[in-house]
Amino acid sequence: MISLANVDKKFAATGEVVKPLNLEIPDGQFISFLGPSGCGKSTLLRIIAGLETSTNGTVNVRETKRISFVFQEPQLLPWRSVLENVRLPLELESEQAERSDQDETSRQALIRVGLGEALEKMPHQLSGGMKMRVSLARALVTKPQILLLDEPFGALDEVTRFRLQEDLRSFWRASRMTVVFVTHSMSEAAFLAERQIVFSARPARVVVDRLSGLSAKRDDSTRLSAEFANEVRELQARFRSNEEYP
Repeated sequence: MISLANVDKKFAATGEVVKPLNLEIPDGQFISFLGPSGCGKSTLLRIIAGLETSTNGTVNVRETKRISFVFQEPQLLPWRSVLENVRLPLELESEQAERSDQDETSRQALIRVGLGEALEKMPHQLSGGMKMRVSLARALVTKPQILLLDEPFGALDEVTRFRLQEDLRSFWRASRMTVVFVTHSMSEAAFLAERQIVFSARPARVVVDRLSGLSAKRDDSTRLSAEFANEVRELQARFRSNEEYP
């Protein structure tokens, strides 16, 4: 579904951010981009999304209108209710659709993320975790084939983060959309992804490309298992064996 060939990125002010790389992401895969803060992984995600252009190389994303992007911050419109924020992509997608149909689709998306009782609340009335749930519902409301997430859970408390990780895995297993998730947390990458791409310090280059050894079904008990501990240890070992990783 996503193919990058000899893609790199240079900024005039800061120089090279992403070294030339080749990457294939097949349909339905859940993949994490893992690396230190500022290494260039978010820039690469934006290139895939079409929000940023590469300096060289080609980016091919299988033709689809259903690509959703979840940013580090929820980016909610403060003058719109929770339901209206989630409904926005549907409004942009089809002005002809019945508002009642859009509302029902948005309501179902909010129920999926556990916010069925918060439809009429305004963003300022929500906690950080609730705002991120709204952002996730807004991304899922169009039933995307590709979901791109840029460290969306980094600012949340651990309990909320764990819950949203499990929810995201559940959504992915139900839909088999292609998911690319940027993080700098080894445990988050180990829990979420079927495949982990590890980048060096800036400028980013691929230093590890590995498949997860965990089963597809993951929950709180997974985090306490020997298998999960081994996955995290494996990532730590790969980091330490790479001299360019701080």
